[in-house]
Amino acid sequence: MAAAVATRSGSSSGGMVDKHGIDSGKYVRYTPEQVEALERVYAECPKPSSARRQQLLRECPILSNIEPKQIKVWFQNRRCRDKQRKEASRLQAVNRKLTAMNKLLMEENERLQKQVSQLVHENAYMRQQLQSASMANDTSCESAVTTPQNPLRDANNPSGLLSLAEETLTEFLSKATGTAVDWVQMPGMKPGPDSVGIVAVSHGCRGVAARACGLVNLEPSKIVEILKDRPSWFRDCRSLEVFTMFPAGNGGMVELVYMQMHAPTTLVPARDFWTLRYTTTLEDGSLAVCERSLSGTGGGPNAAAAHQFVRAEMLPSGYLVRPCEGGGSIVHIVDHLDLEAWSVPEVLRPLYESSRVVAQKMTTAALRHVRQIAQETSGEVVYALGRQPAVLRTFSQRLSRGFNGAISGFSDDGWSLMAGDGVEDVIITANSTKKLRSCINSPNNTFSVPGGIICAKASMLLQSVPPALLVQFLREHRSEWADYNVDAYSAASLKAATCPLPGHRSVRFSGNQTIMPLAQTIENEEILEVVRLESQPLTQEEVMLTKDVHLLQLCSGIDENALGSCFQLVFAPIDDLFPDDAPLVSSGFRVIPLDLKSDGLPSSRTLDLASSLEVGSTTNPNSDASSEGCGANSRSVLTIAFQFPYEAHVQESVAAMARQYVRGVVSAVQRVSMALTPSHPGSGRLVGGGQRVLPGSPEAGTLARWICQSHNYHLGVDLLSCGNDSWDALLKMLWHHQDAILCCSLKAKPVFTFANQSGLDMLETSLVALQDISLDKIFDEPGQKALHAEFNKLVEQGYAYLPAGGFCFSGMGRQVSYDQAVAWKVLAEDGTEHCLAFCFSNWSFI
Repeated sequence: MAAAVATRSGSSSGGMVDKHGIDSGKYVRYTPEQVEALERVYAECPKPSSARRQQLLRECPILSNIEPKQIKVWFQNRRCRDKQRKEASRLQAVNRKLTAMNKLLMEENERLQKQVSQLVHENAYMRQQLQSASMANDTSCESAVTTPQNPLRDANNPSGLLSLAEETLTEFLSKATGTAVDWVQMPGMKPGPDSVGIVAVSHGCRGVAARACGLVNLEPSKIVEILKDRPSWFRDCRSLEVFTMFPAGNGGMVELVYMQMHAPTTLVPARDFWTLRYTTTLEDGSLAVCERSLSGTGGGPNAAAAHQFVRAEMLPSGYLVRPCEGGGSIVHIVDHLDLEAWSVPEVLRPLYESSRVVAQKMTTAALRHVRQIAQETSGEVVYALGRQPAVLRTFSQRLSRGFNGAISGFSDDGWSLMAGDGVEDVIITANSTKKLRSCINSPNNTFSVPGGIICAKASMLLQSVPPALLVQFLREHRSEWADYNVDAYSAASLKAATCPLPGHRSVRFSGNQTIMPLAQTIENEEILEVVRLESQPLTQEEVMLTKDVHLLQLCSGIDENALGSCFQLVFAPIDDLFPDDAPLVSSGFRVIPLDLKSDGLPSSRTLDLASSLEVGSTTNPNSDASSEGCGANSRSVLTIAFQFPYEAHVQESVAAMARQYVRGVVSAVQRVSMALTPSHPGSGRLVGGGQRVLPGSPEAGTLARWICQSHNYHLGVDLLSCGNDSWDALLKMLWHHQDAILCCSLKAKPVFTFANQSGLDMLETSLVALQDISLDKIFDEPGQKALHAEFNKLVEQGYAYLPAGGFCFSGMGRQVSYDQAVAWKVLAEDGTEHCLAFCFSNWSFI
């Protein structure tokens, strides 16, 4: 910039430029030297303070004749020009996007018009056949959409493969840009310059098919290179090997490819493919990669492991990448598969018969991946902790790959089935070939775990549970289902030092977790984060030693607008230094909807179950769940897999611990699922005092009235002083009472069914997990004896005081002291005994 102009305060008249280059009138014209000095300061600090501007005038003699106000105006103008340039650049980019999108929409409109014309022609032809006397003998009235595909052939020579490749290219292009398949827009996917693209699914054709087209700010050759590396973006792809390749015309290449896919759940077998892949350049300069299955079920390598796979068929599919004016590319992706749905249980067949699943897991995943890399390459994406985007993307892939490998448990990966305990609800597999790296002392310090890895996994069907809401709850409320001592065991087992089994550690955990985001994909369908589980040292010597547990965690499909076919929460313990080559042993949850009508997260539902059931509300918060998109008959399959490192001499102990732990997780998830399920008529009622009572419901108000009336009846004093007899006012006072008030069932082993806020705080639990805690769990042996000693008095006179100045334990194992505790029988309106109530006064953690 040779010169710049600034407004001078004072005279409004024009002026002449004096010998120092300063305008004596309204404007100031800066010399090139002055502009250069100001630009240097601007590069360091675009918005300098008044003191910094004064310092600039003192240190730079060539600016000594410039007034401070004029310097301030120069920086204002300079920032304004920067902003204008950025805005102009942004608008140019938007204009390029809109131009390219307009071209795509015009092509799509032309394709739809051709399809309409074809359907009109077929309709007229069928009407003519219906009126013909020979209609019964005429079988030529099938449409192009339902015409059987060309039969697959074995090709044992290059000429045969080339012929098959050209046929595959023709059929693929007719699907990508023509009318060979009746495409319909995928629900919830609206095209636009900032969307993933135009997404469509098949209607009425063989198998399942999906198509997507969109704009990507990368060169065509780079896009083709990325998309051909299917394991880097297709999370279900276990491996892809090229076994034969030879050149074709136009600089093309023909390859024979063998691909294996992971099973999405433990309930179905995995799939593999044996295909021909053809890469070529078209006459208009576009790049095309097309692929189709070769005939024969025995084709491909790895015959020894073939029994673990069902051979699926890939019909002509692929990628068409066209260069776009002004830079970037227009990408067309087609995936057309026959996944042999007959080989899975009927309830799970929607996973293999839905084109929407293929669209979400393969087609749009590919388009999102190349768009993500394009934005990372352009510098639009900035990640935390100074990590390179490629490193964080690798972490996400490693987490997913490890979790998929644990679910599939392939024998050629080293997994073998361990004997069970007779109850086949949890599958236990062991892998003694896993090699882990320890980065504690140096990056090159490697060691092998003497035993290996044990995996405990289970699958279950869920009814009427919103998948996104369930995964989000599991993410944000880890203490509701996790045992932090087990997390600590897994984390410590990855280090060089050995670690005893859970329950033998000299540290407890507070139940708090801190989630630190690392990265997220451009449309928030995946989030990578670090989770810190906070420990509580038991001795003064441990205060200075951090024993917090860190987890690397990947969340998928929890965004409010998520339309994913798979909702995941996958995590692995990591060292707090978090090196790039940290060992990752993945565990977690996967929820796959079987009824893909409404997979999104209802915006009006809340994850805090206690706050969602706000005291005083007379409306059940779940009563409108069906209208929020969660149908009463929706189903999904939940898969849980947890991996634990072990040493050879404790293999059986770790296996037993893993089995018991996963059973506990399954039980916790079932309780959470019940709480998240839309209520049905009759649910949530008081049944013999043994069912959890939720605040905010009329049943809770009735229980609050019974608690207060029974307290007054047995002890002769009011528990609450409430002038308003309405149940919601009484419940609100009970809920916010400073003392911990708890109710437990009248059973051989009483469990807690209700607690006010102070009671939940004392037990360090929530309404969801309250029923996990039985009355005997909160007392040690002397406390249980004292309770039993007073129990006869409680039965006879209806109330009893526990020893004053006693203590009990929270659900997290922390010791709680209290000044006074009283128990009394809660009587219903008809005088029947409903439950037991306890009131702990002036409690505190020790």
